[in-house]
Amino acid sequence: MGGADGRRPIVVGVDPDPSKRLALAWAADEADRRALPLRLVHVRGVLFGGYRSGEARPAWEQWSQALESVGQRVLKEAVAFAESRRPAVAVSASLADGEPAWVLREEAQNASMVVVGSWHLSTRRELFSSASVALPLTAHAPCPVAVVPEPEHVTQQPAYFVVGVDGSPHSTAAVNVAFEEAALRGAALRALSVWHPPLLGVLDEDAALRECRRVLSETVAGRTATHPEVELHHEVVRGHPVRVLTEASEHALGLVVGTRGHGGFTGMLLGSVSQGVLHHARCPVITVPV
Repeated sequence: MGGADGRRPIVVGVDPDPSKRLALAWAADEADRRALPLRLVHVRGVLFGGYRSGEARPAWEQWSQALESVGQRVLKEAVAFAESRRPAVAVSASLADGEPAWVLREEAQNASMVVVGSWHLSTRRELFSSASVALPLTAHAPCPVAVVPEPEHVTQQPAYFVVGVDGSPHSTAAVNVAFEEAALRGAALRALSVWHPPLLGVLDEDAALRECRRVLSETVAGRTATHPEVELHHEVVRGHPVRVLTEASEHALGLVVGTRGHGGFTGMLLGSVSQGVLHHARCPVITVPV
């Protein structure tokens, strides 16, 4: 739900492990930059690691009470962390039942952005398990979704964001968000169009690259007038989109992509380029729907 003043909050999924706070920290910082409320959501579930205790007896009522107690403790600690980090941000919290991806997708209906951690994406087994939250959430959320990796990655100075551009409506929306994110942080922006040569080749590769440059220039045109403080660099790169974007964003503040695309990302829906960068990128990845 939106804030009392109608502002759509930044929603963050709270991990039960208190050592995993990067997504929460990122969300609190984002809420502070955008002057938005922050909504913390934790889904009751199986007790993890250090949260196993004698509270969890076989009886269902006792088990449910234990999960409720643990969930409230998780949220209390998370709220204290967020309020300590960004005292000016209005923080609220919700303890929910259900599948985490479904719960957060419902929260996304009235959110400015949803933020989750990506530690579940660290192995192939976890990537395709029911525990994975980021992929189904990214595929269906109506607002941008930021996936913040553990552990924290190393950024370079001067700071910059990376955005993938292919001329589709999704990448146009991604460019808008990328400019906003760069402007909020006083960072530069690197806009990339990735040309992936077809298996059988093309008759005129130079013409294909010129078309990519044209689409890239048209997509970013006008944004510098809206955000003159953002230093823009744009280029066309030959290669596979996942590899190129992952390498380009290795030391970036973040990577912004559309949830679907065409052109340089021909035929690649979520599950290929978007899924690929979510799996391989070591910086926060923001996926943007139209």
